[in-house]
Amino acid sequence: MCSSVIFDELRTFMENRDWVQFHSPENLAKSISIEAAELLECFQWSGQRTSDAEVVEELADVLTYCFLLADRLGADPEDIVRQKLVKTGEKYPVEKAKGRSSKYDRL
Repeated sequence: MCSSVIFDELRTFMENRDWVQFHSPENLAKSISIEAAELLECFQWSGQRTSDAEVVEELADVLTYCFLLADRLGADPEDIVRQKLVKTGEKYPVEKAKGRSSKYDRL
């Protein structure tokens, strides 16, 4: 299990409300997707200005569910991001990918 202060705060918050019972990996993954859609909604209409505060609030919701899912799976977010960076770095070597947005199989 992850053991940073934010995880302790999230666990306590959820336990105090007896919400842990609803936090299956499936439900948390659904919640991530739902909250990510709300984040995307902040950028839905070009030219329409959404405040940074609104964007940050939606981002906090996404991150909260991501942290809860990582905690539920016993995964450390820093470790899994670092592991993914290694894999992504292999698919997108600097000498081929720098300044390009092409998919790895088109570099």
